[in-house]
Parts: sequence; C-alpha cells; structure tokens
Amino acid sequence: MIQAPLTSPGATLRLMMASGIVVMPGAFSALSALAAYKQRATAVYLSGGAITNNLLGVPDIALISLNEMAGVAAQATQVAPVPMICDADTGFGEAWNTVRTVIEMERAGLAGIHLEDQVSPKRCGHLDGKALISPDQMAEKVAAAAAAKRDPSFMIIARTDARGLEGMEGSVHRAKLYVEAGADAIFPEGLLSVEEFAEFRQAVPETPLLANMTEFGKTPLISASEFEQLGYQLVIFPVTALRVMLKAIEEFYSDLLATGTQAGWMERMRSRAELYATLDYDDYLGKVTW
Repeated sequence: MIQAPLTSPGATLRLMMASGIVVMPGAFSALSALAAYKQRATAVYLSGGAITNNLLGVPDIALISLNEMAGVAAQATQVAPVPMICDADTGFGEAWNTVRTVIEMERAGLAGIHLEDQVSPKRCGHLDGKALISPDQMAEKVAAAAAAKRDPSFMIIARTDARGLEGMEGSVHRAKLYVEAGADAIFPEGLLSVEEFAEFRQAVPETPLLANMTEFGKTPLISASEFEQLGYQLVIFPVTALRVMLKAIEEFYSDLLATGTQAGWMERMRSRAELYATLDYDDYLGKVTW
C-alpha cells in the first residue's frame, strides 16, 4: 500500500547492520522495489545505472538529473517500507550541489546515499577510462554532505574508484580521508579479489563497508555470507534484476513479433491475480478507515 516513508530509515538500517550483513537487491523503479519487498527483502538499493537505463534508455554517464533520481527514490520509498540506499553519483556537481542532493534525497525518504570520487561525467565503476577528483575535493563534498543532513542517522557513504588508478594504497588513503571528513561508511569500488576485500577491511578496520556484487565486472562472484565473514556490513546487487528483466523482455518481444501471439509465454508471466497481489489491489478497493 502507498504510505508515508519510514521515519528515520537510516537508524533502522544501522540497527540491521549491527546484527549481520544487509543484502540489498538492486531496484530501478517503485514496482521493482515493491517486488523486492514482497519477496522479503529487508533493504533495497536504488542503482543509478539501472535507473538511468530504465528511465532514460541511455548509458550511465551522468545524463540523469538529481530531480529524476530523487523522484524515483520518493516513489519507491512510498510503496516499499524498508530502508533504501540510493546512488547519488558525484553529488550532481560540486560541494553546494552535494548539499542540495542530500536535502532532496533525505526528503525522498531514503536511509542514505553514496557519493563517488570520479570526475563528471562519471563512468561505470567496472569500466576503464575513469578519472578521479583530488582526495581533498572529495573530502570537501563528503563534509558538505555530512553537514547538510537533517537526521543524524542518514547515511553518507563515500565511494572510491581509486583501485584502478591509484592501487589499493591510494584507495585506502582516500577512504581514511573520507571517514575523517564525515563519511558514515565506505564503498570501495572495483576490487579484484576476495583477498583485496580482506586487505581493505584490515586497512579500514572500524568503518562500516559496502561491497558491490555486480556481475560481468572486475569483481568475481562472492556470496553475501563470504562478505559477512570478511567483515562487510552491506552488499548490493545493483543491476542484476534489470539485466534479468531485459533479457526476458527482449526474448518475449522477439517471439511475439515472430509468432504474433503470447500463447507460449503464459506460464512465464505473472497472472493478473498475481500482479494485483503484488500491488495490493484489493486493499485499495476495500473500506479504509482513515
């Protein structure tokens, strides 16, 4: 049912992190966030790449606006009552842009955001050819973000893409600087192995860490339980659901155009009743006591 977002979702997420790793399926719309919740997801990640692909039909190269991202986030938090972290790219600009980003994203009902230290227009974290802003520039953004939040539990997660350009040493150096600037957690992007995730944890021993378990990238497939053993508190699966959906849609469209009927797909789709159950359709039609 549509409802006001959670009150202080950052506090809820922090409590969850304290009791074990939080698995965050990637969503790209209100409906996909609702579907994750209906399958018992306790938290959801809103992927900037997946939202950009889904909403605009373009690559993740900083073409989406703050208002578009915050709008999707606000729609998702109104139907899926679980803590959500949203990708905020580079803060959509410099320090003052980052301030506005935090205000809008917190207003959307999120538990937190992550900011990255790439030069805009950014690139996917698992592609080559990235460029980084200076550590001090990123620390200024993190400090601005931390100062802008109204709810102290709202999480500012600093992502560093330094592994591919400055090695593990540079990545760790930046992470420590971002923590000093006010980051609540660190997101080390593009690590290459279990050993590197362990090395990063050892080098940044006390700060909560987020792992990106994307597929077809630089990181091998690592399970949530393995990340938990490595000492990580959050693991996201950002574009997995979008990739699954797109493959199914493309196969269906191809078959429909070839055969002129959906008859062969009836057992591979959600029925009307199942769709309505996901949407809580009957609850909207029933008598409501306001």
